[in-house]
Order: sequence, then structure tokens, then C-alpha cells
Amino acid sequence: MKAFVTGGTGFIGSHLVDQLIASETYDEIRCLVRNNEKWLTGKSFKKISGDLHNLHALAQGLDGVDVLFHIAAIVKAPTKKEFTHANVDATENIVRIAQKKGVKNIVLLSSLAAAGPSKGVPVTENQGFKPVSMYGESKMEMEQRVHKTAKEDDSIKIIRPPAVYGPREDQIYSFFKAFSRGICPIVGDGNNPKLSMVYVSDLVDGIMKAAQKEDSGIYTYFISDEEVHSWNQIRHITQKVMGKKALPVKINPKLLKKAASLIEGLASLFGKYPVVNKEKANEMILEWTCTSQKANKELGYSAKVSLAEGISRTIHWYKKYNWL
Repeated sequence: MKAFVTGGTGFIGSHLVDQLIASETYDEIRCLVRNNEKWLTGKSFKKISGDLHNLHALAQGLDGVDVLFHIAAIVKAPTKKEFTHANVDATENIVRIAQKKGVKNIVLLSSLAAAGPSKGVPVTENQGFKPVSMYGESKMEMEQRVHKTAKEDDSIKIIRPPAVYGPREDQIYSFFKAFSRGICPIVGDGNNPKLSMVYVSDLVDGIMKAAQKEDSGIYTYFISDEEVHSWNQIRHITQKVMGKKALPVKINPKLLKKAASLIEGLASLFGKYPVVNKEKANEMILEWTCTSQKANKELGYSAKVSLAEGISRTIHWYKKYNWL
């Protein structure tokens, strides 16, 4: 089988490409590469030069393939227009080109952010959209656009992960970096808000299992480690793995929003948009939990990596590559 992957140079996409290369099912993996091959350097794949708005490159990548894995997206931007352009319009373009090329098997990466936060009970695929950020809104609109664009014989699987962590990840990484320097930032009291997480190899397993489902229709799945976590739990595991303690700094949600606004303002002076921004702060103060029961039942998915094992693997990777 042949696969075309967008976002293959990124965190999640590069892990997916690794597994596709290792799989006996796929004999050709094509990856859309804008400029820098990053994590794909030296690996066995066919490079398709271009970006998500290069229709010729997308057509070239999709010509004769069996499965499209659309992983690429932007997770931070200062305007809604940028999110819409990258996450909504680009997805519609690639789905329409896939249809013209006869590619029916499509796996799209969305996010728990599209569904919105939970309130004491993990959200399910049956619940409506309640995003609280521009990013979440763009993922919601992406899903809605796909439903309008899909044809009857398409087999489209939409994957919604919660927070994803693991080697090569560079955003949750900031927590581990702060911890290594003796500070453990915690939003809330440490027990709340709760959150779901998924180790990157488990997410990739769910994505690949979704590609094996070829029934016509649109199917949406949450892929998580099937547990609900707290920042206190994350702190205790990190402390054990690193073999050192860090001062817990509990951040009041209101102060976090003010600090994020200040950071965003200062960063704008240098023409940058920071990881800690007002949009991110709006999400961080809320509870984000979901259940993978539907994926368990329909895809045969089950998480293999516990939080303790996942954090251990991640921290050891950061140390090996001098990130910590």
C-alpha cells in the first residue's frame, strides 16, 4: 500500500512516518515537505516538495496512493484568519483533491479542543462542539467542512486526541524544562483541573488502526490513554524520574490569564507569538478529559503506555538529546 502524509516533519507526524516505514503493510510513504525535513532526515520516504496550499504538490502526493494521513495543522497563531487558512481551508483542499484522485481512505487529525472542555465527566463523540479558543474553533470548522465535502463512498476517520506528549514534543516540554530548573508550575490546586493525555506512540497506533477501517462514512474517535490525570500526579511521576524535587508553584487561573496577556504583548514587540498566550491560558484553566471507549470498541484500540512509563521515556529522550 501507498500512503501520503502531511505534517510528517512535525512531532506527531514524524512518529507516524516512523511506524509506517516499519510496517509491512506500506511499501511507499510519501511526505509533504515545505523546506526542512527535520525528523525525517535520512529516513526512507518519498519527498513531495510543497505546502498545504500548493495544489500541484498535493495532487502529486495523492496520485495513486491508498491512504491519506492529514496530520498537518497550526496550533498557535494571533488571528482567526490564520487558523482558518491553515486548518480549515487547507483540509478542504486536500480532501477535494483526494476525491478527484480516487483516494477514499482518509484519516484526519483533529483535537479535543474542537469538542471543548469537560465538566466532571469525560466528553464523548456524541456531544456537540463547545470550543473555547480560536484553535478549537478552527478544528470544529474543519470537521464541519469535511462533513459538507465528503462523498457517500469516502471513508473518513477524524481523530481527536487530548494533550499529546513524548519524544520530540516542544510545548508540554516547557513543563519538564521548568521542573529541571527547580520550578514546578501548576494551574489550579494540583488536583483540579483534570486532564486526559496520550503518549505519542499510542496516538499513532490509533491513527493506524483508523486507516484499517474502510467502511464508507465519517467516523470520529477520541484517542487517549483512557485515564484521567491531575498535575499533582504528573509532578510526582516527574520528580521520581528526574530524581529531584521542584518547588510547586500553584498559579491562580485569573493570574495566569493576566500573565499570558503580558507575555503575548511583550512577544509581539519582537514579532513573535508565544507558546503561553491568552488563547492557551483560556484552555489551561479548564478541565480537558475524554473517553476512548468508541475507539476501543470499533477500532480495537487500547493504550499500551501508562503515564509513568510515558513520562519516563519522554524525559530520558530529552536528556539524551540535551533538551534538559
